[in-house]
Parts: sequence; structure tokens; C-alpha cells
Amino acid sequence: MEDQQANGSNSEDAIIETLRAEIDKTEPSRRSRILEKFFLAALSSIPWVGGVLSAAEGFRTDEGNLSLNRLQTQWLEEHQRKIGALAKTLQKIGNRLADLGSEIEERIQSEDYLALVRKAFRIWDESDTEEKRRLLANVLTNAAGTKLCSDDIVRIFLDWIRMYNEVHFAVMKEVYKNPESTRYDIWVSLYGENTPREDSSQADLFRYLIRELNTGGVIRQPRETNAAGQFMRKRPQRRAPGHATTTMESTFEDSKPYVLTELGKEFVHYTMNEVVKRISDPEQDANHP
Repeated sequence: MEDQQANGSNSEDAIIETLRAEIDKTEPSRRSRILEKFFLAALSSIPWVGGVLSAAEGFRTDEGNLSLNRLQTQWLEEHQRKIGALAKTLQKIGNRLADLGSEIEERIQSEDYLALVRKAFRIWDESDTEEKRRLLANVLTNAAGTKLCSDDIVRIFLDWIRMYNEVHFAVMKEVYKNPESTRYDIWVSLYGENTPREDSSQADLFRYLIRELNTGGVIRQPRETNAAGQFMRKRPQRRAPGHATTTMESTFEDSKPYVLTELGKEFVHYTMNEVVKRISDPEQDANHP
């Protein structure tokens, strides 16, 4: 019995050391005062990071039964996996920030930027896919290295990453790559030429996606503008008498195109590119589409 308890304690000791080692891996240039602030802001936004080590220390002295000890060990192993994923993300962003050069030093030490880091890593902790975590890493890198968007807009981008999922992002990318795609075009690009029945769950889901992105200000139908950039009213189209249809417009109709809003374009450009224009490159900023 004592040997089994000793082995359990040794196992937990090994897990604690592994957890500490994983955290240490996030600091390839740790002595940099700048990156230390970034790492601390990220870690402080995830409550369980500090708690897991203190819990592990407490578990070592727990005098409960062996069944409970095994459960505790499994809990620690699960958090070890999560800390490994967190360490990987921190290391990737840290390396990319270091590559941006000294011109970003003031920016990534600012409280405005560190507030974005805290918000992004709270969302990171809630995210259940690697794609969302990749987008969050891109946002933080680009928010440090560019002045393309204000911090208010970056916060909106972070909220969009939290709210939407991969199929939303797929629709955004399709409209970004092929402006003025119809709903039929989008469906064919994502799922193929065979369209489901209008009363099917697949059609319901597709309508839901388009409606959410439309009402969320990410996509819209093209509008004419005047010289001042004001949207022009559309002239109402009169239907010929005697030609009223008895069915509703198809979910997959092929005559009304969609484009990204300007905010939607910036979101795709800002979150789905590894690195966008640098702060110190005004010529590129001027040429940004």
C-alpha cells in the first residue's frame, strides 16, 4: 500500500515538473522585457494556469484513497495537454513578434495592446478548434505589427472569432476570393452542385449562415455609391401583372450577388494572413486596397 502511494506521489511530482517545463518553453527570448509583458498578460487571463500548479502541489499531500489519486492524476494530465497547447501558441506568437523588430516595442508594452492580449486569450481558452486559435494568433501578431485597424475594430474581430465557427469563416473566404458570388455559387463552392430540398436541415443551416453574416455586418449585396461614397437607393422593380409566383425565393437562388462589407474584408485580411503590413511601412499602408 505504501509503495503504491509512493509511486502515485512520484507520478504527480513528474507531472508538476513537466507542467513547469512546458511553461518554460514559451520563453525562447524570455529575458526580453517586452515579451515578458506579453506572456504575463496572456497567462493572467486564463484562470486555471496558476491554479493547476498550486492544485498539483496540494494533491501531493492529499491523504485520500487511491481511486481519488488516480482521478487527480488524470486531471493533471488533461491540464498538461492544455498547457502544452498554450505553450505552443505563446511560443509561435512570441517568435513572430520578435521577428517584427524593435519598432513594435512601444506598441506591445502599451496597456491598450495588453488588453487585447488578455481578451484574445480568454477567447483562446474557450475555443474548441485549432482554426480559431490560429486566427487569434494572427490577430495578435497583426495588431502588434500594423496600424491597419483601430483597437476598437480589433476587439470586434475578436468577438467575431468567438461567435462564428469554421463554416462561417469558409463562407467569408469564398466571398472574399470571389466577390459577387450568389448563394448558389457559395453553396457549389463549399458543398458541390447538388442542392438539397428547400425544407431540409441543410437548407435551414445555409440560410442561417447567410442571415447571420448579413445581419452581423460581414457580407451584403452590392450597392451603388455616389461620388461622396453615399449608398444610392435602388429603384423598385415592378412585376408584370398576372405573373405572381406561388413559391418563396430559393435558398440557393442565383441572381443576387454578395460581397464582403469593408469591415468584413478587413477581418479576412487581418485574421487569415500570418503577417500583414508593418507599422514602419507607410508606403504599403498607402497602397492598401
